[in-house]
Amino acid sequence: MIWLAIPAIAATGYYCLALIAAACWRPGSRPGAPAPAVSILKPVHGRDPRFYEAILSHARQEYPEFEILFGVGSSSDASLQDIEQLKREFPALRIEVVVVRTNAPNAKVGVLKELARRARHDVLLVNDSDIVVEAGYLRAVTSPLQDAGVGLVTCLYRAGAESWASRAEALGIATEFAPSVLVARLLGVAEFALGSTMVFRRAVLAEIGGFAAIANYLADDYQLGCRISRLGKRIVFAPVVVETNLGGATWGETWRHQLRWSRTIRVSRASGYYGYVVTHATLWGLVALAGGQWIAGGAALAVRVVAGVWIGAGILGDRKVKRDFWMIPLRDLFGFAVWVAGLFGDTVQWRDKQLKLRADGRIVE
Repeated sequence: MIWLAIPAIAATGYYCLALIAAACWRPGSRPGAPAPAVSILKPVHGRDPRFYEAILSHARQEYPEFEILFGVGSSSDASLQDIEQLKREFPALRIEVVVVRTNAPNAKVGVLKELARRARHDVLLVNDSDIVVEAGYLRAVTSPLQDAGVGLVTCLYRAGAESWASRAEALGIATEFAPSVLVARLLGVAEFALGSTMVFRRAVLAEIGGFAAIANYLADDYQLGCRISRLGKRIVFAPVVVETNLGGATWGETWRHQLRWSRTIRVSRASGYYGYVVTHATLWGLVALAGGQWIAGGAALAVRVVAGVWIGAGILGDRKVKRDFWMIPLRDLFGFAVWVAGLFGDTVQWRDKQLKLRADGRIVE
């Protein structure tokens, strides 16, 4: 039964790499040089939980010059009331709302294309509508662009949650997804960006063909990062962590969201997705324990939890991780079920649309 210990040993090795990556993690610095003017592009579809808190955290930034452009698909979008309130509260800040009708398969990218056309500044910042940022965020994410070799700046994120289902998903983001990002960077896989923040120059966007070049892909953040990386530009992480909000999602909503994420990764980076099988330390630890391989199984479970808590609580600053760490094994088994389901099928649910994924990552409705 010794062979049952092999996957557990491999998973232990992976999370040991995560511990090394956490010890070596050095995001970009916070230089104090003058900051470039920024256009913040925010595609919006409906009113996410904590939406006003999110947009307020952007408007409050102490930064020399910036604007916020919101793109909605309908003049009756539920978010407009909050945006109008923001405009009243910050009359000196340029805040523009654009109603965008688009036929792009990825409607979000179709909106971004129009917002970029209307933006006044040469540095563009794209992030999701529910992202809450800290004071000093704009300086932190734009400073790395002073290096001409940097093509895009992104950042890690944590998630707020209310229900048990969303708490489990937030725990996965902090203790499984974030470690995978750190390990990838440690191993030199650096061509991806995270939708939590993407900051780049307008000229670099033009070099890859603009937003139109990625309008047929669901994983627009991955495609943007990958194409900028192919220009020979570096993608760096800013020294800030932002926060998204998962709200009170049900288990069904969490399953659909995670499955969309899994299938999207599979068609974007198939080799990486299949390689994730080794990262399921809880599963392989339990398999080893069931086969009497106590040391291998115990080590896999222990190192997995330690790495998750260190990165989630220590690097992301997610205080919920210390409270919910006992859920890690249960969440991991749920995550493995999602990973298996992600191996099959080519349809995903994205908001109110059913989308079909092609083998090359393109989508059709």
